Amino acid sequence: MKKLQNHVILFDEECPMCRVYTKAFVQTGMLAENGRESYQQTPAEICHLIDRQRAANEIALVNTESGEVTYGIASLFKAIGNSMPVFRPLFVFKPFLYVMAKLYAFISYNRKVIIPAATKVNSIQPTFKAIYRIAYLLLTWLGTSYILTVYAHLLTEYVPLGSAYREYFICGGQMIFQGIIIYFYKREKFWDYLGNMMTISFAGSIILILGLIVDQIVHLHPVVYILYFLMVAGLMFLEHIRRTKLLQLGWLMTITWVIYRLFVLGLIFSI
Repeated sequence: MKKLQNHVILFDEECPMCRVYTKAFVQTGMLAENGRESYQQTPAEICHLIDRQRAANEIALVNTESGEVTYGIASLFKAIGNSMPVFRPLFVFKPFLYVMAKLYAFISYNRKVIIPAATKVNSIQPTFKAIYRIAYLLLTWLGTSYILTVYAHLLTEYVPLGSAYREYFICGGQMIFQGIIIYFYKREKFWDYLGNMMTISFAGSIILILGLIVDQIVHLHPVVYILYFLMVAGLMFLEHIRRTKLLQLGWLMTITWVIYRLFVLGLIFSI
């Protein structure tokens, strides 16, 4: 694999995803051993070449010989295209480039709520863009609701099935309920909290897919699927606690998160 020499990629050291994939670039030989640095610790010789805020938004790739800097998906395509030239025509195909740039931005601007991590005081953070956060909330809401709607059919012997749109209303209702509380409790954490909360919900629904796969192979007693659902709910509860601690929100949001779910559960069995 051809190595991209005389280039340094600048990643966000507070972002677990960024650390993993840039490390993979070095380990697979796409970049040299010294071709990876965090933008928080930008080497002095290239510091003046980059836009630090843009580097926080979109990963920067610096040519240390010419001083040329590329950002975002262009940086990734440059490193990959150098090692695997067969993909170069695809990387300059404008429709593909447009779609991938939007996908990259969607992930990059939501990375702090997809996989959160503790942030250092006064460190440069990605610019908040409401359009990408709203798109993320809508996507996770639809995905979570759909999977829960399908999974509900495994529980019908003990849990009322309800309408086809019940899970969409429940999931959307929790966003509204928790959104109102966080807005009045700590307004500055509004978007970060909702993003983290919906990541938890979406991750929980993804885990439930295992139950759906098992059901396609062998039909187990509905109690097994109920117990599995409760186990996943417990993991979500623990993850909610962990993330609210990272956001320094205390216990209020976790308590209201549980109260909403218990209230909905009571409604399901009372109808």
